[in-house]
Formats: sequence, structure tokens, C-alpha cells
Amino acid sequence: MPSIFSGRLIGPACTVFAVAFLASCQSPRPPAPTASSAALPTMERVALGANSCWFKSGDAAFKNYRLAPELNSFSGRPRILIVPRKSPEARPLAVVQAEGQPARLQAFGPLMNEPVGTRMSADIRRWAAGGQGCN
Repeated sequence: MPSIFSGRLIGPACTVFAVAFLASCQSPRPPAPTASSAALPTMERVALGANSCWFKSGDAAFKNYRLAPELNSFSGRPRILIVPRKSPEARPLAVVQAEGQPARLQAFGPLMNEPVGTRMSADIRRWAAGGQGCN
């Protein structure tokens, strides 16, 4: 009966051992990526959702406004502004901004107190959490 130490079995035995050893050293699979909760990626999602659902869709509630994204913020607070369509230099009617990790969102301005403000708040929360689409 050949022993494991005989010349013919050492090579295959070492290969099996090496494969088992390497398999045990592999780290488990990383979890599936989730939506980043930092301020900039959060505001990027909000800006994309707002642009798509409120403005590019032709939504009548937003026909008198335009989106002014200010995502490249040196203050660490990326934001989007909703401004009058015909006066983009005017004071914003709504500001949505985030800061920190995880992002702390704020939405304020006179438009948030209008009937459309409730819908805006719900959309912003959904997009910030990683949801997509329009309601």
C-alpha cells in the first residue's frame, strides 16, 4: 500500500492541500454596493431625479421654474436651486442642500410652503435614499 509520502502521491496531495488552503484564505464576498450616503452622491441623485421628473418631463407644477444645480461646492454643501424660469439670477424659490457623511439634507424656501412642497419633500427623501423614478 503506497503511503502519502511516496513519490507518486506527494504532488497531488500538495496540490489538494494548496487549493484548500487558498480557498480558506479568501475573504467573503463584499456586500452588494448600496447608494452612497455622503453629501455629494446624495445630491447628485436628487439633482438627477428633480431634473428628470420635475423639469424634463414637462410637469405643469414646475413649468415656471428651472433647476440650477450647484454640486461643486467648496463649502462641503452641494445643493440645487429652483429659480424662476425667466429670471435665473433671482433669489431661489427653493434650496435643497446636503452636508456630511451620512448626508443631512435640508430643503427650504417659499416654494416648499406651497402645495407642491409636500410632493417635493417626498421626492427628495426618496431620491436621497437611493430610490428612482417619478411619482
